[in-house]
Amino acid sequence: MAKLLAVPGPKAQHYVEKDSRYISPSYTRSYPFVMERGKGSEVWDVDGNRFLDFNAGIAVVATGHSHPEVVKAIQEQAEKFIHMAGTDFYYPQEIDLAGKLNEVRPMEEEVKVFFSNSGTESVETAVKLARYATGRPRFIAFLGGFHGRTMGSLAFTASKAVQREKFFPMMPGVVHVPFPNPYRPLFRGEDQGIAVLDYIENVIFKSVAPPSEVAGILVEPIQGEGGYVVPPESFLPGLREMCDRYGILLIADEVQSGMGRTGKMYAIEHSGVEPDIYTMAKGIASGMPLGATVARKSVMTWKPGAHGNTFGGNPLSCVAAMKTIELVQQKYMANAARMGEYMMGPLREMQGKHPSIGDVRGKGLMVGIELVMDRETKEPASDLRNKVIHESFRRGVLFLGCGTSTIRLSPALSITKDEIDEGLEVLDEVLTVAEKEFGL
Repeated sequence: MAKLLAVPGPKAQHYVEKDSRYISPSYTRSYPFVMERGKGSEVWDVDGNRFLDFNAGIAVVATGHSHPEVVKAIQEQAEKFIHMAGTDFYYPQEIDLAGKLNEVRPMEEEVKVFFSNSGTESVETAVKLARYATGRPRFIAFLGGFHGRTMGSLAFTASKAVQREKFFPMMPGVVHVPFPNPYRPLFRGEDQGIAVLDYIENVIFKSVAPPSEVAGILVEPIQGEGGYVVPPESFLPGLREMCDRYGILLIADEVQSGMGRTGKMYAIEHSGVEPDIYTMAKGIASGMPLGATVARKSVMTWKPGAHGNTFGGNPLSCVAAMKTIELVQQKYMANAARMGEYMMGPLREMQGKHPSIGDVRGKGLMVGIELVMDRETKEPASDLRNKVIHESFRRGVLFLGCGTSTIRLSPALSITKDEIDEGLEVLDEVLTVAEKEFGL
């Protein structure tokens, strides 16, 4: 049985109290973990308690916390220069990274890159580019999708109402449709992917948004914040065919699912589908702030001054990204595929013994465990999920939730079998205790 930690300790309590005085209350914290240092998938709080990190800074530190080669690259670059706005000047670090992203592109046509600082900025760029390239005003997005919280990307986000509350009106022209969820189907028929495509074709296009006015369809190949939902195999190819038929740009949000997390460089590659535009951030630079909007050369043709950014493509972030891509290509993408497959074994076994586990899904190291109060009714077990996450923290493992009642497992791509075993042993133990408390 895992030892209960005395958390939060006195130093952590001090910072949590100070945080409440000075930090925006809009931040969301699931438990009082106050980090002091990290190495790989291990992190320590300011009181010296050691934890296993199964969320990697929300799928950001792809190579693990403070990978020595990434740290070295950042240090060496910092001694040369830290900033020189890439939208006004040239520097090799940004140019070389753009060339590298062209090499690892998930499409046949060569691409061009716009650098920003975050996922929401990369989505904002994609939206502007789609309007510019097509001359069309409308978009289609999906319920459950998360694309950011700035005012443009927020118009596409439909994950939690609190993220949109009191911010209306948003950017006009965005229509939301259901995302095909095999575990929670909304439409009749065995294939929810085909059903959603039919809904777009025969309801949205005929009643709400004429396809001739739709600039782009923005989709997460695997929904992140919405619950780590993997769509049916029919969905993305069908969406690609629809976009081709109507001259609509297919925009893939790979902010969370990209950079090797699913066992391929981009999650959309599992479907064999090529996007027209895709967005990146999170894992691209192992924790340094960087976003990228990547598009076919035939799409990214806007004129100088049409879009810009002061800090995007920061040289420290660029060298961190170059080293991250190198490490992901050399070993961590393959490790994500192996460890994801390995993780599914014990999770399936746990599903057999724990009545609260309704569904286990994912690809690579992007895995969701959806908890329910009853497998027949599939009633979401939100309180139980939150209890499990908090009690795991007290036992030295950091999990985060997503969707209504899903636990997300998105550790560093460098995680080992021993670390997976340790984390899942705690999860198994906590589920047993929590289910008894909830009468399951």
